[in-house]
Amino acid sequence: MKLDKINISILKELRDGRKSFKEISEKLAVSENTIRSRVNKMIETGALTITGLVNPELIPGHKVAMVGVKLNTMDLVNKGKELSKLRGVVSACVVTGRFDLMLIVFLKESFGLLEFYTKEVAKIDGIQSVETFVVYKNYNLTVPYII
Repeated sequence: MKLDKINISILKELRDGRKSFKEISEKLAVSENTIRSRVNKMIETGALTITGLVNPELIPGHKVAMVGVKLNTMDLVNKGKELSKLRGVVSACVVTGRFDLMLIVFLKESFGLLEFYTKEVAKIDGIQSVETFVVYKNYNLTVPYII
């Protein structure tokens, strides 16, 4: 699905997740039914996911880490998909630079880096090395509560 100007405007308005379709329709000067059908279409096609996000700094005992992954295979897309399904992984991206993939991982006291690497990452073949970057302070990072 290609997003047109109206869809992009709707997405901008949905940054305030509590804004009603009626409020959005009034601001964009289109019908409420148009907003509803476009939002539903974006959800159906995977262009939009509506979810609650949390600031991990505000939850005691929780941390976020960025993990750079170097593979010993060029099957970047499939390995990215595999890693994206591991417990704690918020996002997996194929990137340029010294790493092949970057992960954003959500951790808590009972599921920390040691558990992530030994119980989750260890399941995946083809990983040459990883480098961990623990987030000490974030300024606008929000994540779904997935662990």
